[in-house]
Amino acid sequence: MIRIENVSKSFGGIQAVHACSFDIEKGSVTGLIGPNGAGKTTLFSIVAGFVAPTEGRIVLDGEDITQLAPHERFHKGLVRTFQIPQEFSRMTVRENLMLVPAGQSGESLFSAWFRRGRVSAEDKRIAEKVDEVLDFLEITHVADEVAGNLSGGQKKLVELGRTMMTDAKVVLLDEPGAGVNRTLLKKITDAVQRLNTERGYTFCIIEHDMDLIAKLCDPVVVMAQGTVLTQGTMDQVKADQQVREAYLGGGMSGGVEA
Repeated sequence: MIRIENVSKSFGGIQAVHACSFDIEKGSVTGLIGPNGAGKTTLFSIVAGFVAPTEGRIVLDGEDITQLAPHERFHKGLVRTFQIPQEFSRMTVRENLMLVPAGQSGESLFSAWFRRGRVSAEDKRIAEKVDEVLDFLEITHVADEVAGNLSGGQKKLVELGRTMMTDAKVVLLDEPGAGVNRTLLKKITDAVQRLNTERGYTFCIIEHDMDLIAKLCDPVVVMAQGTVLTQGTMDQVKADQQVREAYLGGGMSGGVEA
């Protein structure tokens, strides 16, 4: 689904990403781990279009998207979430989801005035989709709560819900477990698993929690010093001596940071 080809990025004299290449296969849940400063978030920003690479290219479903802006990649089905949720804090959860679908007729002043039936029918379809998403994520009870009042885990679920309001081909999840209690983390993990197995979503996940990575991800890609160190199953990665040396001077455990 995504091919990352020889991507590099320098910030002044600092090489954040260097000759990085790997594929995110269609229908997979790919984990992206590595020590702090490995270049993972910078790579995500490059893939999503927020940062331009110094070298290399990004290919989405066979199309070179390296020069496309983030919103253009979004319209082609590439969606990214953030470690710190980017909700509209003064709007309700329902309103946050209603806003997502692009090209809504009601956004046009002409349609709002002269095509009210069309706008109303479209709003009804979107509202039905919102209800379905809320039910799937088990957050119907906060549908009319102001999003800024939610817990960190609930906000992460809302972000996941916003991806469900699009025709996403691939979703980049940036630390979905960060700052989330164990109950909500299980909800997030189960939702990702169901979206992958039941609806065919393709995911790439940066995460600190190795238990979450082990449960969800195959393959796992390990970055260190801005490039790919190795990739494989979680068991293969944990047994790799280079990976052990990259983490904590030779030890890798379930709670090691990614």
